[in-house]
Amino acid sequence: MHNYEIAEYFNLLAKLMDIHGENAFKIKSYSNAAYTLDRLNDPLVDMTPAQIASIRGIGDALAQKIVDLLATKKLQILEDYIEKTPAGILEMLKIKGLGPKKIITIWKELGIESIGELLYACEENRLINYKGFGAKTQQSIQDALNYYLQNQGSFLYQQVQDIVAQIENALSLQFPKDQHQVSGHYKRQMETLDFLDIVTTTNNTTLSNWLEEKGFICDSSNDYLSCKGPDQFELRWHIVTQDQFYIQDFILSCSPEFWLSWQALPNFNATKAFESELTIFEQVQIPHIPSAQREDPLIIQQAKTKGLNPTIQSSDIKGIIHSHSTWSDGLHTIEQMAVAAKEKGLEYLVISDHSKSAFYANGLQEDRIRAQHKEIDALNKKLAPFVIFKSIESDILNDGSLDYPDEILALFDIVIASVHSNLKMTEEKAMMRLMNAIENPYTSILGHATGRLLLSRKGYPINHETIIKACAANDVVIELNAHPRRLDMDWRYIHQAMKEDVLISINPDAHAIDGFEDCAYGVLVAQKAGLTAAQNLSSFSLAEMMEFISYQQAKRN
Repeated sequence: MHNYEIAEYFNLLAKLMDIHGENAFKIKSYSNAAYTLDRLNDPLVDMTPAQIASIRGIGDALAQKIVDLLATKKLQILEDYIEKTPAGILEMLKIKGLGPKKIITIWKELGIESIGELLYACEENRLINYKGFGAKTQQSIQDALNYYLQNQGSFLYQQVQDIVAQIENALSLQFPKDQHQVSGHYKRQMETLDFLDIVTTTNNTTLSNWLEEKGFICDSSNDYLSCKGPDQFELRWHIVTQDQFYIQDFILSCSPEFWLSWQALPNFNATKAFESELTIFEQVQIPHIPSAQREDPLIIQQAKTKGLNPTIQSSDIKGIIHSHSTWSDGLHTIEQMAVAAKEKGLEYLVISDHSKSAFYANGLQEDRIRAQHKEIDALNKKLAPFVIFKSIESDILNDGSLDYPDEILALFDIVIASVHSNLKMTEEKAMMRLMNAIENPYTSILGHATGRLLLSRKGYPINHETIIKACAANDVVIELNAHPRRLDMDWRYIHQAMKEDVLISINPDAHAIDGFEDCAYGVLVAQKAGLTAAQNLSSFSLAEMMEFISYQQAKRN
């Protein structure tokens, strides 16, 4: 082992001991040892235990640990600290600008244990109210997190959009006479992607040379050309002839189960030279099925016998539901957000600031609720006919109750009930909390049902079927939280909600004006489930929303 490797062991040990609140003198001794060993010219591996112990600042105890490390490549005390430290906390030590003191705050005070959770907290401005953090520090941490995550190989759909735009632009300029199509999981509008499929008619050698000139590392050992750039995101180039172009794109834009069923259709011939994607459907006399819906093979028969209903589009969104202002942890005032929504042609804004249990997000105590409502009343007079509705994102407590008494909940037009704390639950515990909240007559919408963060946090386990049936029985809407890191509830369960006549609400959970744009990501995954505009609450017109609120208020009595 090199000296610098041994120094890294002691440096990590010192940081973990600091995070766990150990004796400052011991921490400093390990930190100083790391500094000394890193700058030591003579290799430790060539020294005797006595020689190591004689190094200034080392001594017999540390020398023995170094001897053990050289012999076993293992430092037991470090192993013990690693074992009792969440993996995400260890990962945070790799992020520029995050030292033990900041990580202690993040872990112990905010309850954050993963990189993805931390990034989401930055996006929601959760850090700026804590000692040692401010707006600039939060932004620098957010930038460092984004850089780190973009070098791990897996991306959110939102992150891949920019990559796709760059690829499409580059291909149209470099190979304008060839055909190209970004396909696969991206075309299917999946939430996350581990690689990007591209179908092209560009010659293999020509394409490879061009990519290598651009700094990509290419590998032709598979039946596609694989290449990776500095961000480690894999591009898979499927090089085909003109006759194969549309069928190859079609195959890649189907789930394996869908494609297997499609091949069994009478009259289907995969060897035919198709002139377009539409001609693939015409061959088997089935109406076109959008790539986003090519998941469950059952949709093939549905398209053939009943046809498919038009799915929701971004233009169908009539108002912003679930948004946060400067009253809690948002970046913009209610007026700024309302004016921005009005300028976008939207009809209403539902302000749903955090409730009092969300102290980390400057949640609203009862006196501040009344003050906020006075401001909303004044703004509604000023901005009419645009309407700002009074809402709250009320925390679901450990027993499933909401964190305000009924007389306070009655002040709101809409109550969104969400779990934000104690997320490490068994299914039994999670179901108890959610079911109690759903059965509360003041609950209008169940917010981000599982608390998941894509690529970061799996979310607590729930029985989706039972939750959906409970929402149907209690007239509770289920949120499709459109933040690209959430997209919760999962689109795979939305079809069941539709069968139970449960409304879905595509909500951006916006903490700033630009967060309104996240509705588009909710729409993309909702399309996969076949959601229509009529089944989405945020597609309701202003008049329809007022009727919905009147019904919710009547439900409480």
